[in-house]
Amino acid sequence: MALSSARLQRRVWDRRADTWDHEGAAGLGDVVDAVVRAASPRPGLTAVDLGCGSGQITMRLAEAGAQVTAVDVSPEMIVRLQENADSEELDGVVPVVSPIEEFGVASASVDLVVSNYALHHLRDPDKRALAKSVLRWLRPGGRFVIGDMMFGRGLEPRDRVIIRSKVVALARKGPGGWWRVLKNVTRFGFRLQERPVTMERWQQYLEEAGFSAVHGDEVVAEAAVVVGIKR
Repeated sequence: MALSSARLQRRVWDRRADTWDHEGAAGLGDVVDAVVRAASPRPGLTAVDLGCGSGQITMRLAEAGAQVTAVDVSPEMIVRLQENADSEELDGVVPVVSPIEEFGVASASVDLVVSNYALHHLRDPDKRALAKSVLRWLRPGGRFVIGDMMFGRGLEPRDRVIIRSKVVALARKGPGGWWRVLKNVTRFGFRLQERPVTMERWQQYLEEAGFSAVHGDEVVAEAAVVVGIKR
């Protein structure tokens, strides 16, 4: 029997939890910085971090005085997040184990919703549905900040540059890199686990949901940040 998307993601990220802080998250520093700048955290802010992992965004928001509900599908990641928050004596963090697609809060109850390198795992209809849900959760003036890999399937020049650079970088690593090229072609080509869309598509989803002042900025390589404000 095939695993559901949520169960598959839970299994994948539970396995990666022990090494994520040192291996997986290390290369996302510029994106984390860009998301935090766009979020503009401040004391008293009420925030939700979707796909929080071990807390790269959550910790920065909490350090700035925000109260953060940190959501992740992986129980092991949530354990690591709690350990990180405890080590920094941050008490403004509420960890929640939940698939992003199933999570919800009361209408007009938060000031900020952020997500970093998590939403590309969602199916496209779930991305659109999430944008509508987030608009409902936010108070007037609240913002939705998305940091993620944002590119398509090679139809646009930027897509082709990104895909080519990834293939070349992996191919240079020899047989192990060639195997990763094959796996990535399968994952992205058939949209099995990773389903990125372009920055323009994310902007479209937010505008369709009813966000205003929607804008996007490229960060590094394939990464971009998209922001929308609730009127």
